[in-house]
Amino acid sequence: MTDIHDRGMQTRRRILGDEHVDRAARETDALDRAFQTLITEAAWGRVWSSDAIADRERSMLTIALLAALGNFDELPMHIRATARTGASRTDVAEALQHVAIYAGVPRANHALKIARAVFAEMDAEA
Repeated sequence: MTDIHDRGMQTRRRILGDEHVDRAARETDALDRAFQTLITEAAWGRVWSSDAIADRERSMLTIALLAALGNFDELPMHIRATARTGASRTDVAEALQHVAIYAGVPRANHALKIARAVFAEMDAEA
């Protein structure tokens, strides 16, 4: 493995948790092995590992971008990650207000429904 890959795995585990990363590793096969390497190195080893902004802000940006682009399948994972990034529920709500104004109310509304459900699951697990 490369240094960037190792750094990416460390960051990915810190943000998403060992359980999530271990599950993704178990499910990796020949079809998505190159994709897993790509996201580990590019997203986690470079973007998320940068110290230019804090995890809290990066988390808020990611949630807002996912919602704005309608990538709702990825939202629960990043909502759950707020427990590790320091982004509060208020931070998430504020980020989604920006989505409503700049990308559309329907996307923000749907993202809020997802956030509400994920936070309820997190509360039940606690």
